[in-house]
Amino acid sequence: MAQRLQDELAAFFFEYDTPRMVLVRNKKVGVVFRLIQLVVLVYVVGWVFVYEKGYQTSSGLISSVSVKLKGLAVTKLPSLGPQVWDVADYVFPAQGPGASSSPLPQNPEGGTCTGDSGCTPGKAERKAQGIRTGRCVAFNDTVQTCEIFGWCPVEVDDNIPRPALLREAENFTLFIKNSISFPRFKVTRRNLVEEVDAAYMKTCLYHKTLHPLCPVFNLGYVVQESGQNFSTLAEKGGVVGITIDWNCDLDWHVRHCKPVYEFHGLYEEKKLSPGFNFRFARHFVENGTNHRHLFKVFGIRFDILVAGKAGKFDIIPTMTTIGSGIGIFGVATVLCDLLLLHILPRRHYYKQKKFKYAEDMGPGPGEHDPAATSSTLVLQENMKTS
Repeated sequence: MAQRLQDELAAFFFEYDTPRMVLVRNKKVGVVFRLIQLVVLVYVVGWVFVYEKGYQTSSGLISSVSVKLKGLAVTKLPSLGPQVWDVADYVFPAQGPGASSSPLPQNPEGGTCTGDSGCTPGKAERKAQGIRTGRCVAFNDTVQTCEIFGWCPVEVDDNIPRPALLREAENFTLFIKNSISFPRFKVTRRNLVEEVDAAYMKTCLYHKTLHPLCPVFNLGYVVQESGQNFSTLAEKGGVVGITIDWNCDLDWHVRHCKPVYEFHGLYEEKKLSPGFNFRFARHFVENGTNHRHLFKVFGIRFDILVAGKAGKFDIIPTMTTIGSGIGIFGVATVLCDLLLLHILPRRHYYKQKKFKYAEDMGPGPGEHDPAATSSTLVLQENMKTS
């Protein structure tokens, strides 16, 4: 028993098993095998390593953005006369000057009535401009509407200025300052890169081919690059997205980490709720009565989106990628075995050469003790060449 245990331990520590290899001289199988290996090699080296940079570890970014708008415009409105607009007063004339809070007839669009019973007090319709008092009053000689408590006169926003009030806004400039950081690699960058100095900043305007790093943007050019029309946006408003992409390979010097700007319209042109606008009010008290100037502003909104990532060499993803690539080479063996053993005309011959068959033949000639072993596996190799 001790001798047998010793032999088993010696076999475990000092013997090595390897799969049986069969050299097959077949042109079809050989060509298929090398072609599959070539495809796998191109995929691992070209796609995984070079394009996807499988040897790098990556990091996301954190970002902050600040914006300055500059430009001058001149308007000649009957109510204001000639006026110069700069960055400090890009405002629109009030649509409802001197509006005060008091009971007044509701706009007919909010619903008509024939008596007080049709006007529920304290109720506000979806498009209402005030709270109903419960009275049905005359809006004009022919129409009656529910009286509301709200700002008088009610807002009328059908008169959109055409052409746009600040047509010169197309020549305004937008200065974007962007700071980003890759915390994993402790790298910080700004869009004011090494090529952008004070002298360059005074004269440059962004152009995707001539000045791709200039952080000063002409509004008309930005809207044009987003695929929209500035005149339409200036009248009805709209939203333009500015994307700043930072995709950096930190295996090179950090000065090669530079931003790439892209522009796109965020809203599709539709007849339902087109453009972009918002309202704001300026309140004041006159003769003890609360008044407000109401503004409905149609403008262009710029959403600045910052995205990107950085990569740097790391031994762990490198070894993982190499191991995965070596494993993929096994696909060639599997496919060629399938072709060799199941598809080719001489598949039975190749099976005989590749495999040894083991059969249970009962106790061996030297085994007299049935308790020692129940059977012996005798390997039989069929060497027929068919």
